[in-house]
Amino acid sequence: MRAVVIKEFGDPSGMALIDAPSPVPMPGQVVIETEAIGVGGVDAVIRRGTLAGYGFPEGMIPGSEVAGTVTEVGADGDAAWVGRRVWAFTRTGGYVEQAVTRIEDIVALPQGLSSIDAVTLGSSATVAHFALAHAHFAPGESVLVRGAAGSIGIATVEIAARAGASAVAVTTSSPERGSRLRDLGATHILDRAGEGDSAAPTSFDVIIDIVGGTGLPAFIDRLAPNGRLVLAGVVAGLPPADFGTRLISVDAFQQSRSFATFSLDTIPADTTAAVRAAQFDAAVRGELHAVVHEVMSLEMAAEAHRQMDQGSVFGRIVLAP
Repeated sequence: MRAVVIKEFGDPSGMALIDAPSPVPMPGQVVIETEAIGVGGVDAVIRRGTLAGYGFPEGMIPGSEVAGTVTEVGADGDAAWVGRRVWAFTRTGGYVEQAVTRIEDIVALPQGLSSIDAVTLGSSATVAHFALAHAHFAPGESVLVRGAAGSIGIATVEIAARAGASAVAVTTSSPERGSRLRDLGATHILDRAGEGDSAAPTSFDVIIDIVGGTGLPAFIDRLAPNGRLVLAGVVAGLPPADFGTRLISVDAFQQSRSFATFSLDTIPADTTAAVRAAQFDAAVRGELHAVVHEVMSLEMAAEAHRQMDQGSVFGRIVLAP
């Protein structure tokens, strides 16, 4: 089968298409003939080498989610899965024609949901859901989504708006993107520095940050009293080592602000699967939208990463083997 590997960290040119052995499922695993592969921001962070110290080495196959048809189950597995269309979390190794993962990491796709839409929503919408829960978001509170043009940001906007946020502000790079986000539930459009709308709240109860990087400390300053910022992604890299000092200056300390990180790895698989299945059903009903930037062939994985590095992607790029 064909697969994409990260031969060398850094520029997307370090990625290469190779021939790899077809997977053989171990007990408790399934093999999936992939129809769609989600290209996520975390894939780009891994490819740059930012997470090399966290067990993501050169030579690895990136990709954490796929959708397709189960073709084989491992020993003692439920053969009823064979022939079913599923979404799957692969952790890594998803940029392939045949993916292997644990049975507990697959979710059956409802009729009416395409594989492309499944990988656009599968991880992103669940991260958005649980990140808002991690922030203890409640109806009537104001929300700022930093980095709202990606699939996690878009899902956060929709979910917060539908859940009764008093305001949903977003940071994005252009008026055109702002208009699209407004159609999805945003009420205030800000530039990447968090400015540009005089009618927007000056502070927020909840900030969901998918960007990270050097700009994060300034957004801690945008938290309202008792406000909570949850870092759910680091597409711009890690924040400065001293960013936490913004929480403990004399004035900030008296505001009782909070900072937290969020990873879906902390949520039990059965809990995540139940939310994901409900979100897939919501997408079929038109209550949650899969925003696909472009569908590319597996050979175009490096080009997909170039577009992400350029910041030109709105929604999610999907690879279709």
